[in-house]
Amino acid sequence: MGRATDRRGVLRIDLDAATAGRGSVRRPDTLAVEEPLEIRVGAAGPGKRRPLAVTMRTPGDDLDLAIGFLLTEGLIRSTDDVLTAQLCAGAETPNTYNVVDVVLAPGVPEPTTDPSRNFYTTSSCGVCGKASIDAVRTRSLFPVAEDPLTVPAALLTELPDRLRAAQRGFDRTGGLHAAGLFTPDGELVVLREDVGRHNAVDKVIGWAVRERRLPLTGHLLLVSGRASFELTQKAWMAGLPLLAAVSAPSTLAAELADEAGMTLVGFLRGRTMNVYTGPHRITVEQPA
Repeated sequence: MGRATDRRGVLRIDLDAATAGRGSVRRPDTLAVEEPLEIRVGAAGPGKRRPLAVTMRTPGDDLDLAIGFLLTEGLIRSTDDVLTAQLCAGAETPNTYNVVDVVLAPGVPEPTTDPSRNFYTTSSCGVCGKASIDAVRTRSLFPVAEDPLTVPAALLTELPDRLRAAQRGFDRTGGLHAAGLFTPDGELVVLREDVGRHNAVDKVIGWAVRERRLPLTGHLLLVSGRASFELTQKAWMAGLPLLAAVSAPSTLAAELADEAGMTLVGFLRGRTMNVYTGPHRITVEQPA
């Protein structure tokens, strides 16, 4: 498997230091790796798995990424739907193992490729190329509207710092998104990083699938960037009642969260936040 980071020589320019004769210096810098991952899916037997998706991702936790993607796209329902999943050699030299081969369990329908549903994704958008919003409004198996989760607002404001403290890849590169699964008490259960925010979420959900933790009732998901439609859909597909983001949500994210009965929080920064849907899950202590 390829590395998550790489080193590259750069010219560092500091205009404030130029007067002291130290304005330019060559030095190594650490970059987040971005490489394609091809996900192949099919029934057991030689030569039967066909390419389903290609996503640009940061290597690491690739099996979780593939399984999380299949779950959030509605192609599998649980870990029991997967017979095997393994990293395979690709065509590169030296080989970076940028292929995941997923064998479906007997009786699980193989996905069909549809020109109107293009599964090619990028690190910035996981649903680019799909024909319409209706094509991606996958219905979740889990009734998150019934989830009784409540979280104190004061505790919620502490979670971005806890997420940031665990972002080792971001510390080295400054270029990775993060997704973290938390308990109602603020315990970080699992964190994943990736150049693609949707990949980071799929890695978290794929981990939960393999650990047989679905639905993620009573948990919340925090993402380091914005909350898009697709991240809201992925959270719903995993049974998460609350999605929080340090940046802004989109209109479609808010509409989908409202439809699902999810709580959607945006601009979670410092001591403030915006609650776009499901405010009944956020409790605020009144001063004595």
